[in-house]
Amino acid sequence: MTLAHSGTHERDAAIDRALSRAGTWLQQHQRSIQNVQWAVVGIYLFLVAVPAFLPLPEGTAHIWTNVTLFSQFAFWGLWWPFVLLSMILVGRMWCGILCPEGALTEAVSRKGHGYAVPRWVTWRGWPFVAFALTTIYGQMVSVYQYPRPVLIVLGGSTIGAMIVGYFWGRTKRVWCRYLCPVTGVFEVLSKLAPVYFRVDQLAWDAWIKPKSADIPHVNCAPLVPLKTMQGSSLCHMCGRCSGFRGAITLSRRSPNYEIVNVAGTKYRPWQSALIIFGMIGLAAGAFHWSGSAIYVAIKQFLAEALINHDIVWPLEPHLPWWILTNYPEQNDVLSILDGAVLIGFIIGMSVLVGGAISACLALAGRMASRNWVHVAHHMAQGFIPIAGCGVFLGLSALTFTMLKSEGVVLSFLLPLRMALLGGATLWTLVLCWQITGVHQRAWALRALAMLPISAGALTAFVSWASLFWK
Repeated sequence: MTLAHSGTHERDAAIDRALSRAGTWLQQHQRSIQNVQWAVVGIYLFLVAVPAFLPLPEGTAHIWTNVTLFSQFAFWGLWWPFVLLSMILVGRMWCGILCPEGALTEAVSRKGHGYAVPRWVTWRGWPFVAFALTTIYGQMVSVYQYPRPVLIVLGGSTIGAMIVGYFWGRTKRVWCRYLCPVTGVFEVLSKLAPVYFRVDQLAWDAWIKPKSADIPHVNCAPLVPLKTMQGSSLCHMCGRCSGFRGAITLSRRSPNYEIVNVAGTKYRPWQSALIIFGMIGLAAGAFHWSGSAIYVAIKQFLAEALINHDIVWPLEPHLPWWILTNYPEQNDVLSILDGAVLIGFIIGMSVLVGGAISACLALAGRMASRNWVHVAHHMAQGFIPIAGCGVFLGLSALTFTMLKSEGVVLSFLLPLRMALLGGATLWTLVLCWQITGVHQRAWALRALAMLPISAGALTAFVSWASLFWK
């Protein structure tokens, strides 16, 4: 072994030991983690509830002088963008250690009825449906701009988590596993994390139950089958299972490993829909509509058609703020026509962009394998980097918009955004190339399949890049 190889081996071993100790620390300090969770719950409830009952900020207000503006910046400028980023860096550690909804639903479940989880709750389509409905409704009521919609969207989600915990919890996080509006997004992004809790099957099978000690028990709140756990998409990284049966250890891995080697073992059409139609098409439409010339043109065309037919009621702001944005004192009002075109624009972009990418993946699947449907869904997993990067950049745009209103202007934003999108697109292509190798050995067919995949990746890139590069 060369000196360089020896040094690399020692460094890797040191990293492995450090990660193992970190997992053990989490397992041994669950009480401290619970205290942190309750502190986050207090901060969260304050930021959600208090601004909703305060007057809207005046034009001279600043983030550091106004509770409402501070709350907006905390939630949409810092909290959510960097929660998404944390999924890629450390998996769903946010869910297991910091998430207020997770802490509340688990706490309520300890006192609840503990009924069996109904079949409709476990429907695999909920992550996509909940994400789509929350995204569209958030745009209808301008959740990023006003505090009362925040109370409805986030507060309503929190109440839903507590209700589910009360009826079906049994000390578990049923809400987090099946119904949370962002659980699907967290699930797919965490597949890119370079750390996870690895299950050593040989050590598990070789474990001998101690005779003189209590049988070890782990309450896996997100209902993960520990023995067969292969990846990190369902794991909340709370550390409760670290060291269990001498087989579970916090470990490192390639960021590509789970998507290439694990994600293709199960057929998950709803997850493909979430990635392609939700996180790329729908999310891009949600960020695009307010500044889109196409949206304005469609609205003007329909308005003229309605006026020509003496139909004016859709042009007036009839609906309350909790259905459509209605703040006349802020000169911010949406008519029924505005709302209808908004919904149509977002759904239309989801169908067009998602449909185009799906067609590319279907064509690539046919080129790579006879079992092309399964291969196409596996390739959809390769689009997680560009999907996650787009959503992160869309949310962080709010961060920089708020900072700009405070006089903080960053001239390097456009090059940085294009570099991140370009890097995410390249990552997607690398993943898809590796996925083709799982299903096809012939290099020529793999290269041929990469042509439509590249077209799909370019479609995703343009759908997000056009938001910033106009």
